[in-house]
Amino acid sequence: MSLDAGVGGDSVDGDLLGQLFYPVFGLLFDPDGDLIGDVERKLAEARMPDTVEMYVSRALGVGVLAGLALAVVGTLLGYGVFALGLISPESLSLGIPVPNPGTRQLLRSLVVPVAVLTSGVVFGSIGFATGFGGLLAVPYSRSASREREINMLLADSVSFMYALSVGGLNQLEILRAMATAEDTYGEVSREFQNIINETEYFGTDYRNAIRTQSMETPSEELSQFLADMLSIVNSGGEMEPFLKDKKEKHLRTSKQEREMTLETLELFGEMYMTLSLFPLLLIIILVIMGMMGEADDRLLYATVYVLIPLTGAGFLVLVSTVKQDEPGDGFLRPDGGSDRLRQTSREGLLHFGLIEAFVGRAGVFDRIRDREGTYKTKRILTAPHHFLRDNPLYTLAMTIPAALVLVGVAVASGSAPTTVDGWIGRPVWSAFIWVYVPAYLTLIPLTAFYEWDQYAKRSVTGKLSENLRKLSSANDTGQTLLESIRTVADTSSGKLAEEFEVIHAKVNYGMSLRDALVEFNNSYAVPRLARTVKLISEAQEASSQITDVLTTAAQASENQDDIERERRSRTRMQVAIIVMTYVTLLGVMAILQTQFIDVMGGLAAQADGGSSGAAAAGGFGGGGVDPDVLSMLFFHAVTIQAVLSGFIAGYIRNAELLSGVKFALPLMTLALGVWIYVG
Repeated sequence: MSLDAGVGGDSVDGDLLGQLFYPVFGLLFDPDGDLIGDVERKLAEARMPDTVEMYVSRALGVGVLAGLALAVVGTLLGYGVFALGLISPESLSLGIPVPNPGTRQLLRSLVVPVAVLTSGVVFGSIGFATGFGGLLAVPYSRSASREREINMLLADSVSFMYALSVGGLNQLEILRAMATAEDTYGEVSREFQNIINETEYFGTDYRNAIRTQSMETPSEELSQFLADMLSIVNSGGEMEPFLKDKKEKHLRTSKQEREMTLETLELFGEMYMTLSLFPLLLIIILVIMGMMGEADDRLLYATVYVLIPLTGAGFLVLVSTVKQDEPGDGFLRPDGGSDRLRQTSREGLLHFGLIEAFVGRAGVFDRIRDREGTYKTKRILTAPHHFLRDNPLYTLAMTIPAALVLVGVAVASGSAPTTVDGWIGRPVWSAFIWVYVPAYLTLIPLTAFYEWDQYAKRSVTGKLSENLRKLSSANDTGQTLLESIRTVADTSSGKLAEEFEVIHAKVNYGMSLRDALVEFNNSYAVPRLARTVKLISEAQEASSQITDVLTTAAQASENQDDIERERRSRTRMQVAIIVMTYVTLLGVMAILQTQFIDVMGGLAAQADGGSSGAAAAGGFGGGGVDPDVLSMLFFHAVTIQAVLSGFIAGYIRNAELLSGVKFALPLMTLALGVWIYVG
């Protein structure tokens, strides 16, 4: 169904639409033209299986259907504005002097048909452009997304290939190993899968397959790498020194690209200061106009409940186009692992691990599975904090019902206002019951367990580079990798050293070193750690003396550490700008509430005097906005801005929306405290 609605694929509806409009494609487009060639290349880069002719024909069909639908809507809308009297035909005029009364009357009679027809054509054109252009943009978008991920993972992928070459693998074996590493290297691995598939299933020489893939990959960097690799293959050169040079080059390139991203984020931080203050300036203008009796209340409501959320959400989307999150989920799923490893890799809340492989063979295994479920339930109930640390989102299953029950009790008892007048009369209390209490109940446990989970992961990755260097030094003295792990565990401290002890114990009890490393990685599921473990686990199968591989892993980890330090330093300033911008906005709103609105409302009441004094106090004298309404709108505005600013700060800081909760909650609390005093 995902390919059904116009993204391409083998859907019946999509193929029928493409076949119907294929003759139109032949009339409008040159199959050998630049546009068709460009779309064909993007389809290949996006790994979409459609032929370019059928895809463009389907895009034409979608565009025509969308254009017809919107043309009907536009025609009805154009007719409706005249039929309902929203616009009079006399108000539409080009100002052309027509001396003849008959001609003038004829032109006036054509105003409505022409306007309705124009509305239909404009809406239809917009619909066609949206349907056709939107569908054509899909392969471009997917290609750009794949290019971004390939460029991010290329340095680690080259390091992985270098480790395999150090282990003694030949060129084709390196390509095959890279193609099977999709769990770690994502889109880079899929590019190598194309090479292997061409070689094994279509009988293509792997040199020609590399050449073809270098032309079809969306990444210029990977294209250049494959072209350079092909020259080494054709000349019979050594692969190991080539990969070593490329590894160092791409590590430097990766660091430079991350620095450019951080510079862009600095620019975005300055942009946010201006964007977030725009609604505030608009509110001030509308309030002044309201005092003069010129403003429409609906503009204030639209500014608070539409413009502010859209501004924040738009900026968040803008940041997401630049902010590079970590690709991959951090889980390793090796194809050649043991049955135990395959089952434990899938273990979760509803999957019981190794026993699942034996269910159905005998009744005893079914009983063991039932007992395993009971055991897991008891373990969760006896230590729920550990389970919630590993699965922070499960806190919502308990906190959301609790929040709903609490709000329901407040409504049933009459404590929570349920009418607009009740919200206006008690703005702080109503927002506290309906917004703040549910937010505290759901978000405080969520952010506590989420940050605990992140701290546990950082406790492992924080000393990863140091321990990899120790492993390399120990391995260089002649110790095997397992002995090196034991040595580092004995001479180091911290969580990673404890995990090394566990790995050593598992191997002593009969588990393979590869399986022990993979289980260790999957218990934390950190993409950075997964790439390191993948590098070491594949290399150690060829030889136990992998000093160069461990040194490479340490270099890659240190490069990541440098990037992280730079990111924390740069984004700290962006977070400070966002927080200070919000504090400024909150301060201006509070001053407006205490020094401007109330004072002007009192002056208006005194000016009217007599019997009209009470009415004037509630409406700024000239039919303006009620001060109580403004107080509520101001409080809601600063609350919405607090949530948006917090999530934006967290996303810029860690590329994770959940990390913004720890910023949003203090900002919301600050807004609540200020308004308790001033509101």
